[in-house]
Amino acid sequence: MHVTHRGVNRAAVFLDTEDFDRYRTLLGKALSREGVALHAYVLMTNHVHLLVSAEREHAFSRAMCLLGKGYVPAFNRRHGRTGTLWEGRFRSCLVDSDQYLLSAYRYIELNPVRAGMVARAEDYAWSSAQANLGRADDALVTPHAQFAAVGSDAVARIAWYRAWLDQAIPPAELGALRMHAAQERAFGSKRFQAMVAATLNRDVSVRARGRPRRPLDDVAPADGFKR
Repeated sequence: MHVTHRGVNRAAVFLDTEDFDRYRTLLGKALSREGVALHAYVLMTNHVHLLVSAEREHAFSRAMCLLGKGYVPAFNRRHGRTGTLWEGRFRSCLVDSDQYLLSAYRYIELNPVRAGMVARAEDYAWSSAQANLGRADDALVTPHAQFAAVGSDAVARIAWYRAWLDQAIPPAELGALRMHAAQERAFGSKRFQAMVAATLNRDVSVRARGRPRRPLDDVAPADGFKR
């Protein structure tokens, strides 16, 4: 699943390094407890993207509940605030393995680049890019089998992924990723979508929309936080 979660009214959910560190720690504990694997992530100042997989139904929802119960009260105490922090429940869309999964990897880790915050994905400290490029160990990250298969060994995989990140995301692909995430629709082949629709007994294809919403990513927050 590609998961997005943003701050209420697009307000910041991370104000300093301690916030980022606490969220990462609590995220790791919650995912481990529920048996959820994290393949890619980025913690932007006012929202997060996660690429996860779980074998048990509702495991990820339970993990996010645990995370919220630990993070939100601590954030409020530190920063002298009360009330909700997140804009409702997280959003998620199922992602087909194969090329669709790799597109989600790239979309997530290039968020800070599109926002003009860094020149390359690995320059951003609060994402999985350094781990997936073999530049740092990150206990949060578990390579998806499809990602591991892009190279015959770690060196080949890293070289392939480096080139993949350096490619510009085609506009049609970028638009599709945003649309599927916003509408919580299955991102994949027609066959994959038909399978998911039959399993869930509901339509999972994107629908035509009216006035487009402002994208969740690609905007550098003006909160004064030094990165």
